[in-house]
Amino acid sequence: MKSPIAVFWFRRDLRCSDNAGLYHALKSGYKVLPLFIFDSDILEDLPKEDARVNFIHQSTLQLHRQLAKMDSGLLVRIGRPIEVLQEVLGQYNVKAVYCNHDFEPYAVHRDAQVKACLEAVNIEFHSFKDHVILEKEEVLKDDGNPYTVFTPYSKKWKRTLTEFHLKSYPNEKYTSSLLTFHSSLPGLTEIGFVESAVQIPSPEVSDQLLREYHLKRNTPSVRGTSKLGIHLRFGTISIRQLASRAMELNETFLNELIWRDFYAMILWHFPQVEHSAFKPLYEEIEWRNDSEEYSRWCKGQTGYPIVDAGMRELNNTGFMHNRVRMIVASFLTKHLLIDWRWGEAYFAEKLLDFDLASNSGGWQWAAGCGCDAAPYFRVFNPELQTKKFDPQLEYVKKWVPEFQSFDYPAPMVEHKMARKRALAAYSLALKG
Repeated sequence: MKSPIAVFWFRRDLRCSDNAGLYHALKSGYKVLPLFIFDSDILEDLPKEDARVNFIHQSTLQLHRQLAKMDSGLLVRIGRPIEVLQEVLGQYNVKAVYCNHDFEPYAVHRDAQVKACLEAVNIEFHSFKDHVILEKEEVLKDDGNPYTVFTPYSKKWKRTLTEFHLKSYPNEKYTSSLLTFHSSLPGLTEIGFVESAVQIPSPEVSDQLLREYHLKRNTPSVRGTSKLGIHLRFGTISIRQLASRAMELNETFLNELIWRDFYAMILWHFPQVEHSAFKPLYEEIEWRNDSEEYSRWCKGQTGYPIVDAGMRELNNTGFMHNRVRMIVASFLTKHLLIDWRWGEAYFAEKLLDFDLASNSGGWQWAAGCGCDAAPYFRVFNPELQTKKFDPQLEYVKKWVPEFQSFDYPAPMVEHKMARKRALAAYSLALKG
């Protein structure tokens, strides 16, 4: 008779330290088998050189090495999660499966299927909060409804927060509960991908950068932001530990982490925002959706240097400065009247730190159809934004060196006309 075990299923939490679900698995009384699944349902839609898959693969290798030092390892499989888990059930005497929450609609549906499948054969399924600080119903209005505007949400978030919410899980005390086994991990080509030349930002960020965050975060030519997005997205660092540092060093940076919680909460309560405007009336906007103009936007050939610089940075590095993200998103949706979903999809393909909740939230904010108290007639002027945030044109010169030459295209649309056209289209839609 095989000894009973528990499985800990790593997903967007690729670390051993301060991992909530792993902690509870280690405390379950069972030996714990660490598992990671390269989900074929997700991978089949990605380009073969996807840098994020490269990053995940490297992260699983690091995780495996860490676990090997504890006389354990990481079992890595490729396939549909429910089928992989059924294979594992056939190999081990599994009594429980542990993991951490994922709020994306695909993941919610997947986990519901997995839970039903496991419970049908008397195997427990346990999931825990790990990706955010406060989630789901932890921050609600006094009437019990979810907040839909950030500022009052953030105030309630700060009133709700306690030391317990930021307390780290002491997993290192319970590593003897890990199952002793040895395995080899599949190579990148076995997963169906190739090496990417895109560089992954460091998971380290200095105290000085965090202290100066509020001073430099809007200047794209300097390193004023943390670039930790991909590490938060895949959980290679702890959000609790980062938030604890933020509370000590910079409230503005803490507010950015609260935005993550806010958008995750919105996606949980309003999963339709994945594909639809949060404000239903905005579904009536008649987008122009000119595919040639969209292509020029994607390539960074709009004739607006700050917009083109942002798109080229994205295309070359998988990153775009947050201030510039707002400018390019506003340009696509307001200047070109192209559906925000086209831009959201492009960012989803290119961004290293793509996170459905934040990406959808950010794009709907830019388009004026999301959770935002500001009216729809906010239209960023790219020239004024450039003068304010890149006055010496250092960022522009780096990514669009030809912007003053005859080779650079003229602006594809005139700002005043485009703004007027956008306001008319929005106004018409909102009149119903």
